Amino acid sequence: SKNKSMLAPIVLFVYNRLKHTQLTIEALQNNELASDSELYIYSDGPKNEQAFDQVKYVREFIKTITGFNKVTILERDKNWGLANSIIDGVTTIVNKYGKIIVLEDDLVTSPYFLRYMNEVLDMYQNDENVISIHGYIYPVKGKLPETFFLKGADCWGWATWKRGWNIFEEDGEKLLRELEEKKLTKEFDFNNSYPYTKMLKDQINGKNNSWAIRWYASAFLKNMYTLYPGKSFVQNIGFDDSGVHCSPTIIFDTKLSDYYSQTQKIKIEENKNHKKIIIDYFKRNVKQSFFSRIVIKLKKLLRL
Repeated sequence: SKNKSMLAPIVLFVYNRLKHTQLTIEALQNNELASDSELYIYSDGPKNEQAFDQVKYVREFIKTITGFNKVTILERDKNWGLANSIIDGVTTIVNKYGKIIVLEDDLVTSPYFLRYMNEVLDMYQNDENVISIHGYIYPVKGKLPETFFLKGADCWGWATWKRGWNIFEEDGEKLLRELEEKKLTKEFDFNNSYPYTKMLKDQINGKNNSWAIRWYASAFLKNMYTLYPGKSFVQNIGFDDSGVHCSPTIIFDTKLSDYYSQTQKIKIEENKNHKKIIIDYFKRNVKQSFFSRIVIKLKKLLRL
């Protein structure tokens, strides 16, 4: 078993979703390395009167959490919003420990999530052009290898080192300008199959407050790579419409990896075939999901 002090700290960001938070914690507690890992929980303050009770219930619950080497709770006294809370929390913890595993309150992990993350963090820690490790992969049709690299960074159960997070650029306008000057928007959008550039523009214009689109762009522009698993160690349960930052869609529903053997180190490059599998997946599903999102909005408006 690994030396406790060598394991990466886990940082979990929570707000007002008690049920989701409970499921996220329960899955994490079922990880074999949980009892040796330190857990930091950032609890954002209520945005308004309506959120007050929900935040209170979440805070009461997180105070009861056991099963980790140590649990540290950081309660925000006002509402920071997800982006500011994550940027601040990740920066603080990664600077203290040199590496970090990051989760949000709607990510249910496989029992092997922590082992995969810690093993791979050690494996690539000295490879400067690997910026992060991702725990989630889409339920694609094609056959993916055990692990593979994509250019950029991602946000559903991820890990990085201080040197990786140092590259994070908060200024969306600066990132967009560089993407456009270098004529990289098509590649950034996975061959126009996913509207990432639009998400970045929306962030700049205050239509979303995404830290993740800026993380992806920061890594992408520096030609940095993120390691993905061929089978998902993470499932997103946030799409039942209670999340502030998500839209209901089934396209991200994936099966958790129920098996794990030690990961092999691979060459650091983006494989065209693997990228094409993701692009095909986006092409088949993304338009569909935007359509179903509109249908759900209409149903709500019409109270159907």
